[in-house]
Amino acid sequence: MADEKFDAIVVGGGIAGTVASYLLAKAGLEVMLVERGTFAGSKNVSGGRIYSHSLEKIFPDFGREAPVERKITREKISLMTEESSVTLDFYSGSLGKQGSDSYSVLRSVFDQWLAEQAEAAGVMIVSGIRVDDLIVREGKVCGVIAGEDEMEADVTILADGVNSLLAQKISLCRELLPSQVSVSAKEIIELPPEVINDRFHCQDNEGTAWLFAGFPSGGRTGGGFLYTNQSSLSLGIVCTLSDLVEGDKSLPQLLEDFKQHPAIEPLVKGGKLVEYSGHLVPEGGLAMVPKLVGNGVLVIGDAAGFCINVGYAVRGMDLAVTSAECAAQAVLAAKDKQDYSEVSLKEYETNLDKSYLMQDLKLYKNLPHFMESTPRIFDGYPRMAADMLTDLFVVNGQPAKPLLKNMFKHVRKIGIANIMRDGWKGVRSL
Repeated sequence: MADEKFDAIVVGGGIAGTVASYLLAKAGLEVMLVERGTFAGSKNVSGGRIYSHSLEKIFPDFGREAPVERKITREKISLMTEESSVTLDFYSGSLGKQGSDSYSVLRSVFDQWLAEQAEAAGVMIVSGIRVDDLIVREGKVCGVIAGEDEMEADVTILADGVNSLLAQKISLCRELLPSQVSVSAKEIIELPPEVINDRFHCQDNEGTAWLFAGFPSGGRTGGGFLYTNQSSLSLGIVCTLSDLVEGDKSLPQLLEDFKQHPAIEPLVKGGKLVEYSGHLVPEGGLAMVPKLVGNGVLVIGDAAGFCINVGYAVRGMDLAVTSAECAAQAVLAAKDKQDYSEVSLKEYETNLDKSYLMQDLKLYKNLPHFMESTPRIFDGYPRMAADMLTDLFVVNGQPAKPLLKNMFKHVRKIGIANIMRDGWKGVRSL
């Protein structure tokens, strides 16, 4: 293998790396994909939802043959305190229309299907191998070093996850700040499909995506999530690392408390824990996107910080697919010119700028700072909402009070000026 040179080597068998390698191999390039895990998807444990629009362009109607779990037709958002939950529940058939639909997925299964498509296109997949370093000659990346093996390529694509040590080694990115990443813990809880249908008011193959703010993250920046799979639930929490270290509870304890919440416990009751996992999530938005291109090298997916969390939706997989497509187009253009310099590969950045990906990152560039600097989103406002609805719905035989007066007393606890200020900052960040 040391004597063989590839057109491209892709490091990382997640969605970004696999899609990039598939597109290059389909175009006739000799491609090797190196995955540290024992198989593609063995280390990929994201929350579990993919928006289909980007992958549809590459695998039309992939939902019919790919091992997706359920098509998401119900969206829920909850503000939680220790004992209550205020929920917005939205059901619509428009959520399931092809091209604008989304699916819950189990990455260990879904990523293996993607890897099979890549192998069928001609990609050489090498799993169970850790890339320790990059081959650099005269300022150009010329391949990878894995143990005692050196494997060369015209171009190397780094898709090695949110904390890309390889990108750091060649100074494309700096060491991540605690405020730029979140830590997530997730459980897969097995339940019969009919039980899931009953508890979440779903039809067969239809599912729910549910996000939670407030109590799950201990009133700090972060939240909880729940996705319905075919015969299991993906339940987890996400906390910004900088906030987590200042809290008084560990991530596993926060997850356990979340499971025991009176609004959650009936949903998971009788379920069997079949998987527990944790991972880092890029949360810095545009501010954490590193230098994406060097001589002979590109950075894609989570390694590039491509993730958008707008509170009511979290997106990463569709961005991974689009970044892979943009990178593959740039590599193919570079091959036509036989020029893999940084100047030539900058077409990747041009492709990104033309896509929704970079436009959305720019649109929401101020949102991470707004969420981090407005802790009331995760403690004060969930409490205010719960207290308002308690006064609205609890009937205890006491004389009723004027509605406006009753609601206004809860507003005063936070302060009208604070609410107006937060609202203005929030609108501007969106």
